[in-house]
Amino acid sequence: MRASGHRPPAALALAAALALLGSGCGREQEPDLVAGKELFVQKCASCHRLKRANAQGVQGPNLDEAFGTARREGMTEATVRGIVRRQIANVRRGSIMPRNLVEGADAGDVAAYVGRVAGQPGQDPGALASAGRPKVSKKPVQAQNGKLTIDADSSGALAFTAVNALAPPGSLEIDMENKANVQHNIAVRGGGIDEKGPVVAGGGVSKLQASLKPGKYVFYCSVPGHEAGGMKGNLTVK
Repeated sequence: MRASGHRPPAALALAAALALLGSGCGREQEPDLVAGKELFVQKCASCHRLKRANAQGVQGPNLDEAFGTARREGMTEATVRGIVRRQIANVRRGSIMPRNLVEGADAGDVAAYVGRVAGQPGQDPGALASAGRPKVSKKPVQAQNGKLTIDADSSGALAFTAVNALAPPGSLEIDMENKANVQHNIAVRGGGIDEKGPVVAGGGVSKLQASLKPGKYVFYCSVPGHEAGGMKGNLTVK
């Protein structure tokens, strides 16, 4: 028989853990939804659809469709958040999604944002409204000395920095710098041509050379799903 008051080490450890929980120590920090949306746009929008994040990827599940019916039937934000967090950490075999694409607090922020908005109507309010939104100019970019530069949006969003470009007929080099970790390239089609530059990321430059006649062309990213997600623009040659 143990002496009165004696407790084994395992029991002491359990008691200490319960005391910490009871005092509020060790709780997770409140998620940062703005950071979660920005990370979602950078890391996830190239594959998934999520209307509130203006994400129109086509390779992965449509998150609004995946959770919409369940949300209408009573699935809670916390449940969606937990599902997404587990899917980030435990990617199914054969999936194109890398395991732990985001980790730690970042993964918690992404899961919290998706949990808040997936399958939910309306638009993001306040600071969330502008979070992750690419800075795209509608002012035409002009070719200079036979070279046209149209960069990828540095946030990783499916967007170029401009959606309109002008160039004279003849030989044209088109360059695109991509500072984001999401892979992109620059391609151009129209007038019987379809030229593609190499796929790059992390500061790489995608380049192509084409001989263009007067007319209308489309410049785009040829990575699967990216053009459909909005990564394209108009090139006028005249």
